Amino acid sequence: MILYNTLGGTKQEFVPHETGKVKMYTCGPTVYHYAHIGNLRTYIMEDVLEKYLRYAGYDVLRVMNITDVGHLSSDADTGEDKMLAGAKREHKTVMEIAQYYTDAFFSDASKLNIKKPDVIEPATHCIPEFIEMVETLIDKGYAYLAGGNVYFDTGKLDNYYVFGNMNEDELQVGVREDVTEDTNKRNKNDFVLWFTQSKFEDQALKWESPWGLGYPGWHIECSAISIKHAGEYLDIHCGGVDNAFPHHTNEIAQSEAYLGHKWCNYWFHVLHLLDKRGKMSKSKGGFLTVSLLEEKGYDPLAYRFFCLQSHYRKPLVFSFENLDNAVQAYSKLIARIAKLDTNGAQPDLNAAKPYQDKFKEALDNDLNTSLAVTALYDVFKGDLSDATKLYLIADFDRVLSLGLIEAAQALNARSAPAADVDVAKIEELIAKRTQARADRDWATADAIRDELKAMHIVIKDSKDGVTWEIEQ
Repeated sequence: MILYNTLGGTKQEFVPHETGKVKMYTCGPTVYHYAHIGNLRTYIMEDVLEKYLRYAGYDVLRVMNITDVGHLSSDADTGEDKMLAGAKREHKTVMEIAQYYTDAFFSDASKLNIKKPDVIEPATHCIPEFIEMVETLIDKGYAYLAGGNVYFDTGKLDNYYVFGNMNEDELQVGVREDVTEDTNKRNKNDFVLWFTQSKFEDQALKWESPWGLGYPGWHIECSAISIKHAGEYLDIHCGGVDNAFPHHTNEIAQSEAYLGHKWCNYWFHVLHLLDKRGKMSKSKGGFLTVSLLEEKGYDPLAYRFFCLQSHYRKPLVFSFENLDNAVQAYSKLIARIAKLDTNGAQPDLNAAKPYQDKFKEALDNDLNTSLAVTALYDVFKGDLSDATKLYLIADFDRVLSLGLIEAAQALNARSAPAADVDVAKIEELIAKRTQARADRDWATADAIRDELKAMHIVIKDSKDGVTWEIEQ
């Protein structure tokens, strides 16, 4: 398998630290508001990566944090805490906000067929681990106390800007016009490991520490939670591309200073979902959620299909027109699957193998989901039995997770005549109506349509003939 590794900026062969096993960490949500569909694009692609690794035979351990404390509104460790802002907005406690939006996140993830990680750890559960990590960094000379806060000293590193495609001048934090520079820092890119003092409003959650009553900085939580559950060596770290700097850069700095060796070999970043205003963002207001898509009549899995049609390393432009096109394609795909019937036959596994190889080839090539979807469509073109086609569709959907077989079964169930429906009479009436239309006897044709409608039968005329279904 070849993956693009942001650490190095090249495609590289994926080789885990331990043969046959993959330890994977994904940055979890900050649970102060609903996840928007741009956030969820990242989680969809991480889900595909995890499921493909399992499909390819790896034993995968996936760990994810829940940020329920310590994430300030600026990545420069400045501004009001997002959790506190959410609590104020909704007149709830911080922990009430955290629980509500944690549940909402996993509800949305379930609707998108995103598997729950093996380990889910809220930051508030790991305060002792954060304190131990900060103490060790101080003991090793990588952290210092200033103004009541503990800072990581980036000046002690040979190379802080590990994601080498970034320009140092463009990455300065804490010196923009809208941000007051933190004069406690020795270096402009030093970051807070533990707060006891802040120039902003008091944090709602605080814990005793060797440096006084305080709370952790945002960056420390992912390092400590990953090391706690995945150990000293991590294979893949995932997240949105906007986390590469400074969050992931800071994770690498503090983790490798703490451990004394390289921590994570592969960094997997998903690019932004764009709308007409640019990157989709909560700060802009009016962001789209899964629930809002449902209210507009969209199946969440159609949005997942929309995401899979684009490569994760390309910005994806969202519009309702683009989503409608994906819905149409997804619906047609389901309809084609619904017409397949095994008739009790078994799949031909030998005939299936070339199609599986093509599917694997697509995903081995830097998780190319667009080509994987093409491999799915190729199944319909092949000289294969329906049983083999259904076997392949189910096999591919272990990774794609589009609910294809279930959706096709549901479509067939909706279309199947009820036990008390007189199929023979319906077919007879349709035949009479067809003849009446041929004779240009429109009055009789309309009368028959009305009679069928009274029986709750909906007929549809097309160039291929007349079809009917029971009115829902």
